[in-house]
Amino acid sequence: MKLDITRKSDLAVRALCALGGQEERVKGSDLAELIDTTIGFLPQVLAPLVRRRWIKSAPGPSGGYMLDVDLSTISLLDVIEAVEGPLDGDVCVLDGGVCAGTSRCVIHDAWSKARERLYAELATIPISQTSPRKDA
Repeated sequence: MKLDITRKSDLAVRALCALGGQEERVKGSDLAELIDTTIGFLPQVLAPLVRRRWIKSAPGPSGGYMLDVDLSTISLLDVIEAVEGPLDGDVCVLDGGVCAGTSRCVIHDAWSKARERLYAELATIPISQTSPRKDA
């Protein structure tokens, strides 16, 4: 059984939440500290969010990052897929490959339903309603 959501997704949610409470640009070093990561890893976390135009990035000494979207319009699923890529609903829970139509495993139907409910639930939770723990 494989459902990969990496630390990068967690940090992306934390970054969006941290920027949501700011009126001005936040320097990279300050944002890294706010979300408990390194300045070197921060661009990897924020790149997908900048590509989606959820965050504005300005280089230079007076630069930094700024939220460019209403957090109530982005779901947890949106962020996970932006960072991790599209979630694959066709991966077999047993062997990790694509389920073959003729030789599905015994738990295929149950797992597919559970996965669909999970994705649906993640899609209903806006980032504005999340509250990342600082100590996690």
